[in-house]
Amino acid sequence: MADVTYYVALPFLKDDTGSPVAGSGEQCQSPSGAIRRAEVLARVAGNIGAVAFSRTGDPTAGEFTDAQLLKKFGEVPDDLDEL
Repeated sequence: MADVTYYVALPFLKDDTGSPVAGSGEQCQSPSGAIRRAEVLARVAGNIGAVAFSRTGDPTAGEFTDAQLLKKFGEVPDDLDEL
């Protein structure tokens, strides 16, 4: 199967200890759609920020490149390696 690129908007909130944690990601149709959705998610009550990112790979093999940050909004962790 050919490589596929996924675009995702991912909100962040704080856990019980006040540490930022990722919420549920939302798949989007395009890079601009992911950026717009992340901007909206960053403003939702309870969220402290959001990021838009992309990942490319072969879903059949489960092999993907590292996530590429498109844009971040609000308070998000500096280390996003686990996207």
